[in-house]
Amino acid sequence: MEKEILLYNTLSRTKEKFKTVTPGMVGLYVCGPTVYGDAHLGHARPGITYDVLVRLLLHLGYKVRYVRNITDVGHMENDADFGEDKIEKKARLEEVEPMEIVQHFTIRYHQAMKMLNTLPPNIEPRASGHIIEQISLAKNILEKGFAYESNGSVYFDVEAYNKKYLYGRLSGRTLEDMISNSRVLEGQEDKKSPFDFALWKKATPEHIMRWPSPWSEGFPGWHLECSAMSSKYLGETFDIHGGGMDLLFPHHECELAQNNAARGSGGVNYWMHNNMITINGQKMGKSLGNFITLEELFTGSHKILTQPFSPMTIRFFILQAHYRSTLDFSNEALIAAEKGYKRMMQAGRDLAKLKTKEGEASKEIRDLVKGVYIALCDDMNTPITIAHLFDAVKIVNIAKDKGSSITKGDMEQLNFLFNDIAKEVLGLADEAVVGDNSAVLEGVIELLLEIRKEAKSQKNFAKSDAIRDKLEGLGVNVKDTKDGTEWAL
Repeated sequence: MEKEILLYNTLSRTKEKFKTVTPGMVGLYVCGPTVYGDAHLGHARPGITYDVLVRLLLHLGYKVRYVRNITDVGHMENDADFGEDKIEKKARLEEVEPMEIVQHFTIRYHQAMKMLNTLPPNIEPRASGHIIEQISLAKNILEKGFAYESNGSVYFDVEAYNKKYLYGRLSGRTLEDMISNSRVLEGQEDKKSPFDFALWKKATPEHIMRWPSPWSEGFPGWHLECSAMSSKYLGETFDIHGGGMDLLFPHHECELAQNNAARGSGGVNYWMHNNMITINGQKMGKSLGNFITLEELFTGSHKILTQPFSPMTIRFFILQAHYRSTLDFSNEALIAAEKGYKRMMQAGRDLAKLKTKEGEASKEIRDLVKGVYIALCDDMNTPITIAHLFDAVKIVNIAKDKGSSITKGDMEQLNFLFNDIAKEVLGLADEAVVGDNSAVLEGVIELLLEIRKEAKSQKNFAKSDAIRDKLEGLGVNVKDTKDGTEWAL
C-alpha cells in the first residue's frame, strides 16, 4: 500500500517526493541521547517524531531499518573540542566508572521511551563499541587531504574542505560569515582554524575513557560516531537522517562534511529536523530553572506543574504541533492536551458500543480517511491528522447522544481511524483500557518483591538481583531504602 510521501529536506529546504535507495526498504538513522542524565522533555519530541515516521512507513507497506545511536564517549561540555567529557564529568562527581553512568541512564532512557509508547530501534549502536570504525574513518579523511594531525590529535580541515564542497550548506551558513564573526578561544592552539573540529583527541593524563590509535591514546570526536555507524549499518548512501534542530549545527553539518570528505558524497538523501520545545516562551535550560525531566512530568513533582501528566498526554501534546514548528510547553497546555486525549480515547471506546445497520461508508467518513492520509503523507502533518480524528469524534458523539445506529461501512472506516491511525500510526495507546488491569499489575509486582525480600533474607542474592533486573527490564524502577523497597513504573 505504498503511497506518495512528501518530506521536508533540510538540505534543499523544500518538500521532496520520498524515494528510497532500495525499493520498499527505508534506511533511517536518528541521533539518540548522550546518556549522562535522566530523559527530559527535549528527548521526548525526537523520540515521538521519528517513532511516528517509522510507524507511518510500516503502515504504508515499507520495511524499515531504524538505527538510533547512543553517545557514550567524546561529547564535551558545550559541544566543544576541548574540556571535560559530559559522561566523565558525571562519573567523577559520583565516584563511579563512566560506563556505570552510561548503563544507568541508558536504562532510564529506554524506560521513558517505552512509557511514551515508542518502538525500539532495530539497531542501537554505542559510540564506544565502534572505535575501530571511527579510527578507520579518520584515517580515510586524512588520506584524502581533509584533515591533519597536531600533537597527537586529528582535526578536520574545514578550509580545505570548503574549497571543494562548501562548508555550511546544511545549516545555511557560509564560512566567510563565520570567520568574520568568530573570536579566538582558549584551548584551540592545536588547530589551524577555530572552525576545525576534532576527529580524534589525544587524552590528557586524567582522562579515563581512552583507546589506542595511530596518533595517540585518546578518543574519537563527537561528530565522527554518526558518520561511522550510519554507514556501517545503512550503507554509504541511505534514505533519512533525523535529529533535533539543535543538532543541525555543528553536529550534522560536520557529519555531512565528513561524509563528503571520506566518500565523495553526502551519503544522506533526506535530512529531517524536529524543532525545539520552549517553556512559557523561553528556551528550556537548567540555568533558567525551567528544565523538566519526563519523570517530573509523570509524577507532577516539578514546581511549574499542578498535577501529574500521563505519558500519553505528553505524546498527544507533542503531536498537536507539526514536528518542524516550535512547541511551547506550559501547565495549561498540558491540561488542554489531557482533555483532548481523553475525549478521543473515550470516543474510540464509545464507537464499539454503537449499533450498526447494513450500508456502505458515507462520503463524509470516506473523505475523513482520505484527509488523514493526505495529512500524514504531507511531511507528517500530525495536527491536521488530529483535527480529522476529532471530526470522527464528533460523528461518534452525535450517534451516541441520539442513540442512533451507523452503517457497517461507517463502523469499519471509523474503527480504522481510531485504531489503525490513532493507535497504530500516532501511537496513542488508550491508558484507561490499560489501566483496567492496574490492580492486578500492582499485585503481581508486590508479590515478586516479597519473593525477592525472602531471597535476600536467605542470602540468595543471585535470585534477588535477577528479580530486580527483570522488573527493571520491564520498566519497573526498584529502589532499596533503609525503610524497605520502593517501586515505580
